[in-house]
Amino acid sequence: MTASAETRRFEAEVAQVLHLVTHSLYSHKEIFLRELISNASDALDKLRFEALARPELLAGDADLHIDLSWDPDAGTLTLTDNGIGMSREEVIDNIGTIARSGTRRFLDALSGDARKDSRLIGQFGVGFYSAFIVADQVTLTTRRADAPEAEGVRWESSGTGEYSLETLAVPERGTRIVLHLKADEREFLDGWKLRDLIARYSDHVAFPIRMQASKDGKPDGEFEAVNQASALWMRPKSELTDADYQAFYKSLGHDFNDPLAWTHNRVEGNQSYTLLLYVPGAQPFDAMLGGRDERKGLKLYVRRVYIMDGAEQLLPPWLRFVRGVVDSDDLPLNVSRELLQDNRLVAQIRAACIKRVLDLLERLAKDDPAKFAQFTREFGNVLKEGIADDPANRERIAKLLRFASTHGDSADKTVSLEDYVGRMQADQDVIWYVTADSFAAAKGSPQIEALKARGVEVLLMFERIDEWMIGYLGEFAGKKLRHVAKGEFEAAGGADAEQRKQVEDAAAGVVDKLRQSLGERVRDVRVSHRLTDSPACLVLDEHDMALHMQRLLREAGHDVPASQPVLEVNPAHALVKRFEAETDPGRASDLALLLLDQAQLAGGGALDDPAAFVQRLNRVILGA
Repeated sequence: MTASAETRRFEAEVAQVLHLVTHSLYSHKEIFLRELISNASDALDKLRFEALARPELLAGDADLHIDLSWDPDAGTLTLTDNGIGMSREEVIDNIGTIARSGTRRFLDALSGDARKDSRLIGQFGVGFYSAFIVADQVTLTTRRADAPEAEGVRWESSGTGEYSLETLAVPERGTRIVLHLKADEREFLDGWKLRDLIARYSDHVAFPIRMQASKDGKPDGEFEAVNQASALWMRPKSELTDADYQAFYKSLGHDFNDPLAWTHNRVEGNQSYTLLLYVPGAQPFDAMLGGRDERKGLKLYVRRVYIMDGAEQLLPPWLRFVRGVVDSDDLPLNVSRELLQDNRLVAQIRAACIKRVLDLLERLAKDDPAKFAQFTREFGNVLKEGIADDPANRERIAKLLRFASTHGDSADKTVSLEDYVGRMQADQDVIWYVTADSFAAAKGSPQIEALKARGVEVLLMFERIDEWMIGYLGEFAGKKLRHVAKGEFEAAGGADAEQRKQVEDAAAGVVDKLRQSLGERVRDVRVSHRLTDSPACLVLDEHDMALHMQRLLREAGHDVPASQPVLEVNPAHALVKRFEAETDPGRASDLALLLLDQAQLAGGGALDDPAAFVQRLNRVILGA
C-alpha cells in the first residue's frame, strides 16, 4: 500500500445508507440518473462561478457540458462532466462521508416503505449513492480544475463496507463516473430509454446533456445535445406548460411530488431580475426537520451564472418551505455571503419574493380552497412565525391563517379571521379564542361554556406555536383578540350588571368559604360568568401564560415565572352546592381541593401531587 493508493472503510452511517440503497430502495430506481446529472450540473455551475475570478480554470475548454454514453458489451453506463472536479480530500469528504449533517437525518426519516423512502434520495446529500440501486460497482475518476494533471483521483466501490482510493494522472479536469450495471438492470443500456429519462427529469438543466445516436442498440456517431440546455426560468411563460414547471420543480427540489403552486415573474426597471418560486405539496424533509436554523432557500443566479444554493437572505425563516430560483441582472458577480447580506438590491429582491409568495397564497386561498387547505395542513404553523418575524406583512399573513372554531365539528373545519369578523354578533366587539393541547381539549374547555350557550363563536387554538404567535398579533381588523380564560369576563348578550350583582351576592357565602379553605393556593375566588355546566375554572391575568404552555415549558426544562390564578366557581353546580353544605372540615377541604384540581386539569395544567388528588377523589366518592 502506498501513499497514493489505499483502501478505506466507510463511516458507519454511510454503510447503513449503502445497505439500504443496495437492498431496499428499488422503487423509482431511475432516480439515479437524475441525481448524477444534477451533481454534474452543480460541478459545472461551480466551475463557471470560480472562473469569473480565475479564467485560467477553463484552460481552453470553455464549452461546458455533460456527456452520457453506454456500452452494452461491457454493461457500463458512463457520465462525464468537465466541471470543477474534486481533489483527493474532497473525494474523501464528499464521497466517503456523504453529507455529515444529512446522513443521520436521512436514516431517521426512513419509514420502511421502499417507494416512499426512495423519494428521500437527494434531499440529504446522498444522491450519489443512488447509483448503487442499479450498479454493483461504481468507478469515479476526477481531477480538480486547479490541480496538476498528476493529481487526479480514482475512487471505486462495490457498495459494501469499503472503497479504494488511488492517485493517478488524469489529463482532463472534471469527473467521470462509470456504473457497472447489475445483470437485471440492463434496461439502462438502451439509448431511447436514457433519452426518455433525460427528457423527463433533466430537460431543463442549463448545460447541454450530450449523447450519441444509437445504431443496433449501440452508441454511434457524434455527441449531440438531447435536452433544452436553457434556463427554464428565462423562457417566456407563454412557451411553458404546467408539465414543464412541474418537471423543473422535481429536478430542482429532488421531489417526486408535484408542487402545490408556483409563480413566475420577470421584473424590469432599475433592477432587473426573474423569480420562479414554488410552494411544495408536502414538507421538504431537509428544511422542516432542521427547523428555522436549517433551510435551503432559493438558488441564486446572476445573469444565468450560479452563485449559491440556499440563499437564505432572499427569504425569511417563515417562508423556508419555498423552493425556486432567483436570477438577477444587477447583483455584483463577486458577491460573497457577507456582502450579500448588506447589499441594497438583495433587500429589494427579498421584499419582492415575500410579496410574490403572499400574492400566490392569497390567490390559492381564493381560487382553490382545497389546495389551500392542504397548504395550511403542511405549512400553516411555519407561516404563523411570520406574525412575530415580519410586522410589515403581519396583516397579510394574518388573513392567510386558519383556525378551528366552535362553529365546526372537527379540527379540519377551519375559519379565517376575516370570516370570523364577518359573522360576529352585532354587539360583539372582540375576537374570542382559547388555547389548549388539542382540538378536543380546546372544544371542551370550561371557559367557553357561556359563549357557546350564547352562540358566540370561539377560535380553538391547539398548536404549540399559537400561544406565542397570538402575543404578537393582538388585534385584527380593529378587533382585539381576547383569550377566554384571561382577565375579567363580560360577553355580549350576557346578564346585565344588576343580574350579575345579584348572583354574586347570593354566592358570597360559598365564595368566602372557598377562600378560607384554599388559602394562598389561589389569588382569589369569585363567581364565574364564563361557566354554565362545569363547577369551576382557573382564570389568569391578561398577560399571563396559559396553563398548558406553562406545563410544556416546564417539561422542556425552562423556568416559568410563577403566577397565581383566580378560581372562578359556578354556584349553581351540584358539586359547589355540596361543598357549601358540607359541615365536616376534612370533607370540605377535600371538596375545595378537588374543585381546584379539576379546574387545573381542565385548563391544561399539571397537578403538583397526582397521588393526593386520587386519594381525595376516592374519599369523596366513598363518602369517607
